[in-house]
Amino acid sequence: EQIFNMACSFQVSEAGFDHQDKLPEAPNPEAARAVLLANAGYMKQAGAWFETSPIEFLPIDPNDETAPTVKPPAQMAWFRARQDVGEDVVMNQALLAYASDHSLLGTALRPHGVTWANGVQTASLDHVVWFHRPSNFSRWHLYVQDSPSASGARGFNRGAIYRHDGALVASTAQEGLMRKPA
Repeated sequence: EQIFNMACSFQVSEAGFDHQDKLPEAPNPEAARAVLLANAGYMKQAGAWFETSPIEFLPIDPNDETAPTVKPPAQMAWFRARQDVGEDVVMNQALLAYASDHSLLGTALRPHGVTWANGVQTASLDHVVWFHRPSNFSRWHLYVQDSPSASGARGFNRGAIYRHDGALVASTAQEGLMRKPA
């Protein structure tokens, strides 16, 4: 029974054509933090994790995890490593890849007014990350996520990760299990 499959490709850095989508408008990380701390339902569910996780994660329009409401299938969040991880490109990409799984599947749950805290069974079935530009994950990154489709107990999600200076550093895609409680 196979439970893990991984495919990787690598490229030597080289000059070429360069363009990207523009960084969308979003509140800055400190404004996002203030809104998050005022969301009692979110903090009740995520409080300890919020304070101790090695990844600092600030959703811009968080759902109350204990009493979620229907929201559009899109969300944004600021995130970064809590501690300096240096300039090593591979280490920064590894941490960014790890952190990119945190909220992506939840994007597909938003239009249904549920979260994993409501007993919905969720699991990442596949997760893809494409790196476009180097980045230091110790600095703030804006994670822009959307979910164009959910059906058959699966949700499809996409993400764009921007550096604090507006450079698009990575794109993500994920299909995840979203099984209703019995």
